[in-house]
Amino acid sequence: MAFLLAVVGLSAHPAAAQGPGQIAGTLLDQRTRQPLPFANVILLRLPDSTLVGSAQTAENGTFALAGIAPNTYLLRAEALGYQSACRLIALPAGAPAVRLGEWLVAPAAVRLGGVVVQGERALMINELGKTVLNVAKDLNSAGGTAADVLQKVPAVAVDDNGQVSLRGSSSVMLYLDGKPAPSSLRLDQLPASRLETIEIITNPGAQYSAQGTGGIINLVQKKQTQPGWNGAALATVGTRAKYSTSLNLNRQVGKFNFFGSADGLNNQFRGSSALQQVATVDGRTARTDQVGQNTRRQANEGLRLGAEYAPSDQQRFTLATEFYKNDLHQTSDFTTRLTRGPGPAITLLNQNLEVDNLYNARISGNYRRTWAAHAGRELTASATYILDGGTVTTEQRVLDGPASYARQARQQLLDVTIHLPSAQLDYVHPLDDKRRWGVGVKTDIVVTPGSADYAVQPAAGVEFIRQEAGSYRYHYQQVIPQAYGNYQQKAGAWDYQAGLRAEFTGLQAQVLPTGSASQRIFNVFPSATVARTLPHEQRLQLSYSRRLNRPNFLQIIALPIYFDARNYAVGNPDLRPEYVHVAELGHQVAWQATTLSTTLFGRFASQAIQSLRTIDTLATRLSGQPDFIARTSYANFGRTASYGLEISLTRPLAAWWKLTANGSFYRSQVASYTGDGTRANFTGTAYLLSTFSPTKALAVQLSGNYRAPLVVPQGRLLAVYGVDVALRQRLFHDRAALTLRVSDVFNTRRQYTQLAAGGLAADLQTKYETRVGYLGLSWFLGNDKPAGAIENQPKGDAGGFGG
Repeated sequence: MAFLLAVVGLSAHPAAAQGPGQIAGTLLDQRTRQPLPFANVILLRLPDSTLVGSAQTAENGTFALAGIAPNTYLLRAEALGYQSACRLIALPAGAPAVRLGEWLVAPAAVRLGGVVVQGERALMINELGKTVLNVAKDLNSAGGTAADVLQKVPAVAVDDNGQVSLRGSSSVMLYLDGKPAPSSLRLDQLPASRLETIEIITNPGAQYSAQGTGGIINLVQKKQTQPGWNGAALATVGTRAKYSTSLNLNRQVGKFNFFGSADGLNNQFRGSSALQQVATVDGRTARTDQVGQNTRRQANEGLRLGAEYAPSDQQRFTLATEFYKNDLHQTSDFTTRLTRGPGPAITLLNQNLEVDNLYNARISGNYRRTWAAHAGRELTASATYILDGGTVTTEQRVLDGPASYARQARQQLLDVTIHLPSAQLDYVHPLDDKRRWGVGVKTDIVVTPGSADYAVQPAAGVEFIRQEAGSYRYHYQQVIPQAYGNYQQKAGAWDYQAGLRAEFTGLQAQVLPTGSASQRIFNVFPSATVARTLPHEQRLQLSYSRRLNRPNFLQIIALPIYFDARNYAVGNPDLRPEYVHVAELGHQVAWQATTLSTTLFGRFASQAIQSLRTIDTLATRLSGQPDFIARTSYANFGRTASYGLEISLTRPLAAWWKLTANGSFYRSQVASYTGDGTRANFTGTAYLLSTFSPTKALAVQLSGNYRAPLVVPQGRLLAVYGVDVALRQRLFHDRAALTLRVSDVFNTRRQYTQLAAGGLAADLQTKYETRVGYLGLSWFLGNDKPAGAIENQPKGDAGGFGG
């Protein structure tokens, strides 16, 4: 770090022809029309090609050159993975300003043994404060889900239920195509084949929602924009009944682009679990031991259709609609042994059944307006409506045991409908080539009516009978109007950005017959970033933001959700938002074909939302059984913190061997459940990927990841680790690709949780089927090509391996 501080005072002084002229524009990918950040723009004087000046594009692709004397010039844009683009610029004395508007550049073509492969983006791009995973480049995602892909990100952990955490915080905001995702979205049920990229933003600025103390994960779905017909079809089969298919197509005709995708997934996983709980109830020790096997079958179908219309280079309209159906059927057969005090043990044979039938419908519209004569000026407007709903049925049944227990069956049916309309307007206005401001307004609405019906089965083979006691109706409504403003300025090698976001939370929830909850909260959230471009392709960046974590509706409404006959969760109407301060200091350097990124980070939360597992003494007494009832709920108490270092390195070791390594090491600190101190430990994650190219058409990836033990208020989560291997063979002159992969080669991935507090100790071990073989065949249409061998390494902020 001393080296980083020493180089801050250095700066580069590019040559410049002194004069009043200015040249500005925006560099975009010709196919996707996405901005190209950190590309080099060079100005050469004609006819001797003398270097006059240079600039680097900003994150939105804009660039500007000032102080240019009247003359004729050649302007050249260079971005790794793209063809060099040149434009002849005449800068007369009477009109010293040239506004190029959008400048489209085409991906480079790399010739490999007579086969032309279009230039591709890297598997992982590490920018300061942001990591981008290009899913198509990850061979180990074939047949998998978004949860499988995210395991590769520093400080990210995904548990067996698809719950994601970042740097120890589970308050991570999920986005889908740049908009907040439906609450029912589960990463372990989202096929990786549906995704183009995954963006992880660890310290979002004012233009992003303040929700999510752990950051934002944006899932970007595939959308082709190339001329003519293009697309790809994929079919994958896995061991023990695992199947997935997907089809992505686009057709561009003139000013219109039509795109669509369809995918399906049908997987079956087997697993085992062991739960041991010991509690003190009324002065006597009670113990529950459960050991069992489970089977999880999930079937997902999705359809997405959309159209874009671009009447000019400065305007673009997009309309998209989606429908997804997710079905989950999970059966657990286990043996339960109950003991209490010196009394005899009781052994039961149990069966738990969970059936989820969920759907999600989404329609969105977007408008984007730019001005060719005013580079960087942009207006965007969007509106989205999401309908999320379905039923979740859980049954607990005693198959065998003493007469008082045998054939008991209970059922809870959750019927949920969630309406999520939102609208947003953003405007960016450059003051000149070095200063700009932006403003935006947004409103998010959540309306959730639903019910939770409790029923019992008096005898085997007869219908379940609804019980009024234990059945609930609820209605939840949350309105969040928001507004922000930010300001950016570039001064030589320095970049500055400051913003302020204001959000109001209006919440009203009612659960019949238990009670209601209400909140009216106004907050402001400042953010700031200072960056310094250094010699030798280096960049240093310091950022800060204030964020919050609002409790979701299941955390805040007093609605009991039963996992089985002895364990349930219920919300807390008095729960309030958690607030956090996030700071990062990052450095990135590129030399030759190597990129190294390091980030020091700190996350400090107050009024932390903690999950607590306790004994429900009243329910235990009322049950009259020799066991106990465990209750999970939520509370605001104490402060949490995590601070440490993240490192990401990408480097080719040989012409046929390339390496990506990243990891995090940080101290995690949470408030103790007893309120008399803190619990803390040093923890972290590590990920290593080796990519081999034995032949020009064959790519092999070997990867491994490790997550160290992590403390929680009442205990700790033990380590999780595993190794994956995959290979891809391109076929038929790049018209097809065959992918073979094996996940968790050594069958080591398992979840192990230890809890001990408040008279209750629990050890939970779960082991799902993680060692799976997948074989997939992809067929490419039009200009689409499979991910090929990796020949070049992006530089600067585009760290990672190109393709």
